[in-house]
Amino acid sequence: MTRLRFHRSLDDLKEKLLVMAGMAEQAIQRAVEAYRVRDLSICDLVDRGELAINRLEREIDQMALDLLAMEQPMAIDLRFILAVIKINADIERVGDSANSISDRVRELQAFPVAEMPVDIPRMASLAESMVRKALQSFIEADANIAESVLSMDDSVDRMNEAAYFALLNVMKTEPHLAPQALNALMIARILERVADHATNIAEDVIFWVRGADVRHHMLETEQTEPKQV
Repeated sequence: MTRLRFHRSLDDLKEKLLVMAGMAEQAIQRAVEAYRVRDLSICDLVDRGELAINRLEREIDQMALDLLAMEQPMAIDLRFILAVIKINADIERVGDSANSISDRVRELQAFPVAEMPVDIPRMASLAESMVRKALQSFIEADANIAESVLSMDDSVDRMNEAAYFALLNVMKTEPHLAPQALNALMIARILERVADHATNIAEDVIFWVRGADVRHHMLETEQTEPKQV
């Protein structure tokens, strides 16, 4: 009976984490829409949502710590709780990223609308897709789906790098557009961090399901591969 209650608590923990994840996803979508249409009322929604996300983060952490302290779980259940604690932090940072984008939108209100050589909605769509897929891997306990998220990160990195050089060129050649370009550059960098958080979540799912630590996997691969001559 105690074991049954423990697994119900794990289900409650998972459900609460997924509620928070849905709120963080919505926050990113709203923030990017606020940027696209320059609507401060949407920024207000993002700001209010952050308070709820922060509250849930604290509740989830407390639930997870209580389960660790009282139940002393073993093996895969222990890895699940540890993964939830780490995923919880990354989801909260996704919410923070949405708030940072809304801050940039507020700053942009002081300047005329100008087209920038970066597709922020497209970059956001890819980052959001990574978050959704990482969460799908968590819901389904599927390490293969999680691995597919890791392979998507390079695309966002390339988009961020291209945005950096294109927007830097705008600031050099059209200095009157520097504020708009700088804010767009910062938003692209924020979205690249959202993709990083999705990667972290996917890595934590792999740790939970397989018991394998795949953090810094690219660096380790590079270090162990023989050099070409």
